[in-house]
Amino acid sequence: MSDAIFPRLAPFIQEYIYNHNWTELRPVQIEACKVIFNTDAHLLVAAGTASGKTEAAFLPVLTLLHENPSATIGALYIGPIKALINDQFERLNDLLKEADIPVWYWHGDVSQSHKTKLLKNPKGILQITPESLESLLINKHHELARLFGDLRFVIIDEIHAFMGSERGCQILCQLARLARLTQREPRRIGLSATLGDYSMAEEWLRSGTDKLVVTPKIEGGKRQIRLAVEHFYSLETNRRGAEKNQRVAGVPPVVATGVAEREKREREEHISGYDRYIFNLSKSRKCLIFANNKSQTESVISSLRQIAAEDGYPDIYHVHHGSISASLRQAAEAAMREPNQPAVTAATLTLELGIDIGYLERVIQLESPLSVASFLQRLGRTGRRGEAADMRFVCAEEKVHSEASLPEQVPWQLLQCIAIIQLYLEERWIEPIKPLRYPLSLLYHQTMSILVAMGEVSPAALAKEVLSLPSFAAISQEDFKLLLRYLIDIDHLHLTEQRKLIVGLAGEKVVGKFQFYAVFPDNQEYVVKQGTTEIGSITTPSPVGHLFALAGKTWEVVDVDFKRKIILVKQADGKASIFWRGGSGTIHTRILQRMRQVLFEDIEYSYLQNNALKRLQSVRELARDAGLDKRNILQLEKGKCCIFPWMGTVAYRTLERLLNCFCRESLEISSISGENPYFLTLKLAHKKIESLYSEIVSLCEQRINNQDLVSEMDAPKIQKYDEFIPYPLLRKAFASNHLDMLELRQQVALWQSYNY
Repeated sequence: MSDAIFPRLAPFIQEYIYNHNWTELRPVQIEACKVIFNTDAHLLVAAGTASGKTEAAFLPVLTLLHENPSATIGALYIGPIKALINDQFERLNDLLKEADIPVWYWHGDVSQSHKTKLLKNPKGILQITPESLESLLINKHHELARLFGDLRFVIIDEIHAFMGSERGCQILCQLARLARLTQREPRRIGLSATLGDYSMAEEWLRSGTDKLVVTPKIEGGKRQIRLAVEHFYSLETNRRGAEKNQRVAGVPPVVATGVAEREKREREEHISGYDRYIFNLSKSRKCLIFANNKSQTESVISSLRQIAAEDGYPDIYHVHHGSISASLRQAAEAAMREPNQPAVTAATLTLELGIDIGYLERVIQLESPLSVASFLQRLGRTGRRGEAADMRFVCAEEKVHSEASLPEQVPWQLLQCIAIIQLYLEERWIEPIKPLRYPLSLLYHQTMSILVAMGEVSPAALAKEVLSLPSFAAISQEDFKLLLRYLIDIDHLHLTEQRKLIVGLAGEKVVGKFQFYAVFPDNQEYVVKQGTTEIGSITTPSPVGHLFALAGKTWEVVDVDFKRKIILVKQADGKASIFWRGGSGTIHTRILQRMRQVLFEDIEYSYLQNNALKRLQSVRELARDAGLDKRNILQLEKGKCCIFPWMGTVAYRTLERLLNCFCRESLEISSISGENPYFLTLKLAHKKIESLYSEIVSLCEQRINNQDLVSEMDAPKIQKYDEFIPYPLLRKAFASNHLDMLELRQQVALWQSYNY
């Protein structure tokens, strides 16, 4: 125990430490205390999962609040998800049992009576989501000084989840607005286990303030890691492969029936092999299964529950994602915390962040995560009692006919898994997070939010309020004038006879809904109920009598109330599916470059299981036979070729637009397709294929910028409020936020090493 720090902590904290048998303060906690006690700087706590970051922030903050109680809310904790706030609320309550420091939590699932108690006597610590904080800024505008006038600290958890997003920009705006109204500049504490560039995080954390950020250097102990990667062919794959084989071979109908039956048996063996493998990995264990979308979580839990029932094992299976009801999510969290009891929960990123789910034996990842950062977050869920962290990857791939094109025969997910693992094991590399230059959807949101809060205000005063916020440093006065004129034209704003702005009739319909507080899109889903019990929600209602999956179970539709958007169901047998739309995210160029290296280096990675090892060997042989190690543009057939760019999502998108804008006529391109960021397929004049490489290199040597790749008629609407942004601004934002000619030039320059 540090002789200097422990006596400095509040007596009730010392008592808590003794009662919980802590033998020492962790290095991150000692260093954080030094910064908070001995300086007036902001603090960035960047340390691994389960390193004690939460306590590192709260032990010194609570000590100072104990010594000098605040007259209002003294510390504001901002968390990315409700589950994390609920978890931290319980942990703080336990710590503060013997202290006169109240702790409150505030989000959409918290009762109004709890919120009313805080509003009557604002003291202690408030734990809140950005959306609920936005609600306070709007609806309690005239009470903010009473609520936050003596705010000392702002703790932002999992800051990597906010940086580089409009939601993160929203937080910076909220803190600037609070500081302006209260005339106080609280110290900020940022927490994260997965930061690739500390300087970027420090710059983000201090935005809009004049304080320095201190990031203590924490020496992390060597951690044992158990990894395994296995590969299977999926059910859907085999079905498509069988159908294609029959078409290619011209199998007669009678023979085809026999083939279909045999293929059906083989499909069942394959799919049961995949499901059985996951079942055996998780059987009688405490496991988290991570998937990259909601549909996968539902499918895998449905399959595991079915196998468990057939084999006589108990139902220990849960689903945890944003469309599951709060009560079922909490039941899943409680089951995962229950000591010495097996439980298996399939989740999206809702359980990726730092919620405490107790002792976890294993993490299973379906397909590849999108980033090294996500891999580390998920890996960090295990190995919390000094044991090795245990993570298993399971990749499923569609099996295609041997005559399919080369890019269709590459197991991209398997290569991506290996690349992400190797980038971490070899280099400890994590993706840097770039700031958003033109968060225009947020610009609309904050403009309307400030106007609703303030009431009638002149255009000049509104511009001063909005453009002084740190997230809008790149927005010019002219850009903002253009936005205001447009919002007046579409009746979101109204200019009074006194030349003051108020919210217009069309704008009232937007800001009057509780969904307005969030800057991320809100999907208006149908609530699914069994009697009075809410199960969750789905995007599209099924007809009466149809089956669908939700919360890992199968339901039959009994009735649909379209007006109230409620689907009444009863539980049914069998297996069904459900589908949610969702984005694919952004993959960094370094991952694609490492995937290429995986394809051509002669290394057998120790964590590959039999199927995965064989699949890697086969695709390496395939790639070399095709000459992909000597060039990255291959002719597939007459008039068709494929580019393997080996660059990330943004650079790929830029290349695709470069070809579309400048090569359509010169190369006689009739179509451009592909799968971002893995490959681009072009149909073009046969005689032009040999010119494609030199044409791209030549274009990259010219003075083409991002804006040149966005046409006058092009205004991609990506963010929630982009529909209310004038087209010239949308084009500027898309060019800045989603294209990168500089990176494309750098990556095309590397092509010389791929083409020899």
